[in-house]
This record gives sequence, C-alpha cells and structure tokens, in this order.
Amino acid sequence: MTTCLIADDEPHLARALAAELGRLWPELQIVHTARHGAEAAERIAALQPDLAFLDIQMPGLTGLEVAQGIEGRTRVVFVTAYDEYAVQAFEHEALDYVLKPVRTERLAATVQRVQKALAAPPAEDGPALLAALQRLLPRAPDAASAAAPERLRWVRASQGELMHQVPVEDVLFFQADDKYTCVRTADRELLIRTPIAELVQQLDPADFVQAHRSTIVNLRHLAGTRRDEASRLFLRVRGHAQELPVSRAYVHLFRSM
Repeated sequence: MTTCLIADDEPHLARALAAELGRLWPELQIVHTARHGAEAAERIAALQPDLAFLDIQMPGLTGLEVAQGIEGRTRVVFVTAYDEYAVQAFEHEALDYVLKPVRTERLAATVQRVQKALAAPPAEDGPALLAALQRLLPRAPDAASAAAPERLRWVRASQGELMHQVPVEDVLFFQADDKYTCVRTADRELLIRTPIAELVQQLDPADFVQAHRSTIVNLRHLAGTRRDEASRLFLRVRGHAQELPVSRAYVHLFRSM
C-alpha cells in the first residue's frame, strides 16, 4: 500500500485534498497531516512515506526547504498558489504539482503521473525538481548589477511578553520550531517569526552556515565536530550542551572543520 503525508498550514485545504485523494486513489494511506514545515520534515523523516504533498508556502520551513532536506526516497508533489503561467516550469521539467484551489481533473492527472513514477525504478530527479522551483522564486540581483547586501546585525526577538534586541554575533544558532524560529544565545532562548530561508539570505555567510534544513549555526561559537559510528556529523557549540546534527545535504560545508 502506498503511504502519503500531506502538509498545509490551512487545515480546511488539507482536509479537502485528503478527501479528494480518497476518492481518486482509495488504496492510498494518508499517514499524517502536518500543520507546518517543521512538523512535515520531522514526520517524513520518522515515517518515510512513499509520497508527500507539500504546500510551498508554509511557516517555519517552506515546502521547498522540506523537500530539500528529505534524505529517504519520499517522492514529492508540490501544492502551489502560483498561476497557470508560472507552473509551466513544472510541466517543462515533468514535475508534479497541484494548483490551489484543487481541481478534481488536475488532481486525477497528478495521481496517474505519481502512480507511474512510483511503479518505475527510482530516478535522481531531486536536483532538477529543486532547480525548477528556484526559477519560480524571486530572483536576487546578480553581483554585477547590485551592491553587496547589508547583512543582518540585530534581531528583534520575543521572550514571553518581552521583546529584546539581540546582536546576531551573540546568537549560537537559529532553529525552526513550529511556526516560529528559535534564537538561541548562551543564556536564553527567544523567538522570531522570520523563517530559516529568509535568515540565510540576510546573515553574513562568513559567520553563519546552514547545518540542517531547520538550523543555521554561528561559526564563531563552533567548538568542534563529531562523527558517530554511522558517519553522521554532529556540531558542538560553545554555551550549548546538546550537539546539533548536520544533514547530508550540508556536510560538505563542514569538511574543513
């Protein structure tokens, strides 16, 4: 039996998609419905479903970031609100998508395509899929036509009812948590609403490196690294007792450390 996960921060749309899939593909088993990107990433890693319907725009982690962090063989169908012209990029790359609001005839075509893909030998289509999606996202000015962007120096973060102005140099790491991003310093934990994808673009890459789909580490506070018996890489950070895992997609960034 084919297993499936649905991720959408709009519960009524997730329920509608699940109901429509139940009619079009009765044998499909929906094992979990995630409310945001961080939950989707965690449940995909734990459940290893055959298929995941991921909304592109979700708090915490976007569907794109979730897909980029998948290390198993879970295949992805993106749910998007882009108009018909934009999603031609998906068609050009032979990718699967569902356009909001979901139309039965379009979803039926997607189900047929996915069933064929799952029946065929695994293909290494991840890089092409992500490259196509990146072309749909707003393009940053190239180096020749724009000055270097001003890097983030402070974050305004909440701790309970209080707001704090935190220098980024004091941040040990940022980590996606539910609908927020956790800002961890040596002596406290605060919250901001800026997703990891946006923070990566705003922080100085000389100091801040992404270690996981949900984690950005400040290299100034990096104490060392460790590999376990399965060759998985972990980071030790000064001022933080627990080690931070590095996903395979980002291990190459730490090879010289």
